[in-house]
Amino acid sequence: MEREDIVTAAVLVIGDEILSGRTQDLNTNYIAKYLGELGIDLREVRVVPDIEEEIVAALNALRFRYGYVFTTGGIGPTHDDITADAVAKAFGVPIGEDERAIAMLLERIALQDLNPARRRMARIPQGADLIENAISKAPGFMIGNVIVMAGVPIIMQAMLDAAAGRIVKGVKVQVATVDAHNIPEGRYAADLERIAKEHERVTVGSYPSFSSAGVRNQIVLRSRDSAELEAAAQKVRALITHLSANGTPI
Repeated sequence: MEREDIVTAAVLVIGDEILSGRTQDLNTNYIAKYLGELGIDLREVRVVPDIEEEIVAALNALRFRYGYVFTTGGIGPTHDDITADAVAKAFGVPIGEDERAIAMLLERIALQDLNPARRRMARIPQGADLIENAISKAPGFMIGNVIVMAGVPIIMQAMLDAAAGRIVKGVKVQVATVDAHNIPEGRYAADLERIAKEHERVTVGSYPSFSSAGVRNQIVLRSRDSAELEAAAQKVRALITHLSANGTPI
């Protein structure tokens, strides 16, 4: 059961180009870090193709489960940009050209150049609030708990900044990191599990890396309770100090 100080979110990445490997998804990492600074827990990420029924199904699954859903991709001027239509279908509302969105486009595009393809970017589901786009002016939008943004990273980032003021923030998670150089995970796994059970409000993870210099593990502790975090971190530090002093055979 979620506590009142926890706000959750999911990211829905939309686009054949991501699934084919043609385009690397740079947005999810950025969004995860951004939400972390707002005290929002990113709980799930899904990637779906440019198929309306799959977008609708994924969106409906996520928006009823999490506090917010952030979508990226599929709101441009071409025929395969179908995100806005899919969102309208998921919410069961009409979609049409929005005069507010047209006005935003005209800040950058001359009226005579506002062709049918570009006007597609002004099609907004009924009842949605627009999200400003300081880069190219074509807006994103927010409807219910769903924030719809572009896939181009620099534009997505601008939209995320514009949307941030409209969402509820949570209590920021604090982090403590303990280095466990040249100590294999198998040496401390049991004790680390014990510490984690003793501090249920702290999540504890071990993250190994390998190089010519040897094994480098980092134990990362995360919690919204600073006192509990420090208590758990002290135990982990003491554990690693003890293992370092007494040898660490694999």
